[in-house]
Amino acid sequence: QVQLVESGGGLVQAGGSLRLSCDASGRTFSSYLMGWFRQAPGKEREFVASIRWYGGSTYHADSVKGRFTISRDVAKSTVYLQMNSLAPEDTAVYYCAAQAAGRPSYDYWGQGTQVTVSS
Repeated sequence: QVQLVESGGGLVQAGGSLRLSCDASGRTFSSYLMGWFRQAPGKEREFVASIRWYGGSTYHADSVKGRFTISRDVAKSTVYLQMNSLAPEDTAVYYCAAQAAGRPSYDYWGQGTQVTVSS
């Protein structure tokens, strides 16, 4: 059973930083694409960043490029989202997700962690 557990959310002032973690278990993720998404109140879920477990290639949404960085620690089976220069519009619940090779969409989701940025 795949489990994704996010942590690291919290309240931070604008301009501050947070690092989110996603502990992945229950499977060998070497062929997976791992992603971070977010959903603000009243808005649709939005893609933030993704990383290929094998090789580590990354992709970031334009809205976070240059401020957020996705990475992974293979030994710890953990994916990170380093968030710098946070702004109030980054306030959202952040979700970790996993997509198996050959699948058209993300199959597994974590429970989410709240990030609140005060102005």
